[in-house]
Amino acid sequence: MPTVVVDDLASGDFLLDVREDDEWQAGHAEGALHIPMSDFVARYGELTEAAPQDGRVHVICRSGARSAQVAMYLGQQGIDAVNVDGGMQVWEATGRPVVDDKGQPGTVI
Repeated sequence: MPTVVVDDLASGDFLLDVREDDEWQAGHAEGALHIPMSDFVARYGELTEAAPQDGRVHVICRSGARSAQVAMYLGQQGIDAVNVDGGMQVWEATGRPVVDDKGQPGTVI
């Protein structure tokens, strides 16, 4: 399973957040695409429309378990996808900005 750490991510990298709606609303990385893992197969087309052509998809969740499953699925579909190790917990712990669904400072739950 291809994996990266939060510190490997640059500001322009494409980020897919697969956490559930309540987690997203409490706090997420600004600019990330949100498709909950529970809706992922039904909403797969949203990812293919939004993801950069021939670009990498960085998949993130709270700690890295759900995102690993989605990254593996995407890899099986021929998409260059990597799991973000440690997820949003590490994102927040390293001081990266977290916003809520209103664009205000958020928190990871």
